[in-house]
Amino acid sequence: MTESTVRCWLVEREFGTRNIVTLVYATPDGSRYQQRERSSTALRTGSAVTAAVSVPEEDLEPVEDEQTRERYAAEVDRVTDQYEPDEPI
Repeated sequence: MTESTVRCWLVEREFGTRNIVTLVYATPDGSRYQQRERSSTALRTGSAVTAAVSVPEEDLEPVEDEQTRERYAAEVDRVTDQYEPDEPI
Protein backbone atom coordinates (compact mmCIF):
# COMPACT_ATOMS: atom_id res chain seq x y z
CA MET A 1 0.00 0.00 0.00
CA THR A 2 1.36 3.42 -0.96
CA GLU A 3 1.51 6.05 1.74
CA SER A 4 0.06 9.40 0.71
CA THR A 5 2.20 12.42 1.60
CA VAL A 6 1.64 16.16 1.60
CA ARG A 7 4.27 18.84 1.03
CA CYS A 8 4.45 21.04 4.10
CA TRP A 9 6.47 24.21 4.60
CA LEU A 10 8.38 25.50 7.61
CA VAL A 11 6.22 28.10 9.33
CA GLU A 12 7.64 28.25 12.83
CA ARG A 13 10.90 27.57 14.64
CA GLU A 14 11.21 27.99 18.38
CA PHE A 15 14.32 27.56 20.49
CA GLY A 16 13.46 26.06 23.87
CA THR A 17 15.25 26.24 27.18
CA ARG A 18 16.54 22.65 27.21
CA ASN A 19 18.52 22.80 23.97
CA ILE A 20 15.45 21.67 22.00
CA VAL A 21 14.29 23.30 18.77
CA THR A 22 10.63 22.95 17.84
CA LEU A 23 9.89 23.04 14.12
CA VAL A 24 6.38 23.41 12.72
CA TYR A 25 5.64 22.49 9.11
CA ALA A 26 2.19 23.37 7.70
CA THR A 27 0.16 22.71 4.59
CA PRO A 28 -0.07 25.59 2.09
CA ASP A 29 -3.58 26.53 3.27
CA GLY A 30 -2.47 26.47 6.92
CA SER A 31 -5.17 23.97 7.91
CA ARG A 32 -2.88 21.12 9.02
CA TYR A 33 0.55 20.89 10.57
CA GLN A 34 3.25 18.63 11.94
CA GLN A 35 5.44 19.59 14.89
CA ARG A 36 8.94 18.16 15.22
CA GLU A 37 11.46 18.52 18.03
CA ARG A 38 15.20 18.22 17.53
CA SER A 39 18.15 18.97 19.71
CA SER A 40 20.14 22.00 18.68
CA THR A 41 23.22 19.75 18.57
CA ALA A 42 21.53 17.47 16.03
CA LEU A 43 20.66 20.50 13.91
CA ARG A 44 24.31 21.58 13.81
CA THR A 45 25.73 18.14 13.06
CA GLY A 46 22.88 16.35 11.26
CA SER A 47 20.78 17.06 8.24
CA ALA A 48 19.76 20.64 7.57
CA VAL A 49 16.31 22.02 8.21
CA THR A 50 14.75 22.48 4.78
CA ALA A 51 12.05 24.87 3.63
CA ALA A 52 9.66 21.99 2.92
CA VAL A 53 9.21 18.33 3.79
CA SER A 54 6.86 15.57 2.68
CA VAL A 55 4.67 14.50 5.58
CA PRO A 56 2.49 11.37 5.60
CA GLU A 57 -1.21 12.38 5.63
CA GLU A 58 -1.85 10.50 8.88
CA ASP A 59 0.91 12.42 10.68
CA LEU A 60 -0.77 15.81 10.15
CA GLU A 61 -2.81 17.46 12.89
CA PRO A 62 -5.62 19.94 12.27
CA VAL A 63 -5.04 23.61 13.09
CA GLU A 64 -8.05 24.48 15.22
CA ASP A 65 -7.58 28.24 15.51
CA GLU A 66 -8.52 30.45 12.51
CA GLN A 67 -5.84 33.07 13.33
CA THR A 68 -3.16 30.38 13.43
CA ARG A 69 -4.37 28.92 10.10
CA GLU A 70 -4.15 32.37 8.51
CA ARG A 71 -0.70 33.00 10.01
CA TYR A 72 0.57 29.61 8.81
CA ALA A 73 -0.82 30.18 5.29
CA ALA A 74 0.80 33.62 5.12
CA GLU A 75 4.14 32.19 6.30
CA VAL A 76 3.93 29.41 3.69
CA ASP A 77 3.44 32.09 1.02
CA ARG A 78 6.49 33.97 2.28
CA VAL A 79 8.68 30.86 2.45
CA THR A 80 7.63 29.57 -0.99
CA ASP A 81 8.50 32.97 -2.50
CA GLN A 82 12.02 32.90 -1.03
CA TYR A 83 13.10 29.23 -0.95
CA GLU A 84 13.09 26.05 -2.99
CA PRO A 85 11.54 23.07 -1.14
CA ASP A 86 14.87 21.29 -0.45
CA GLU A 87 16.80 24.47 0.35
CA PRO A 88 18.19 24.82 3.90
CA ILE A 89 16.43 27.48 5.89
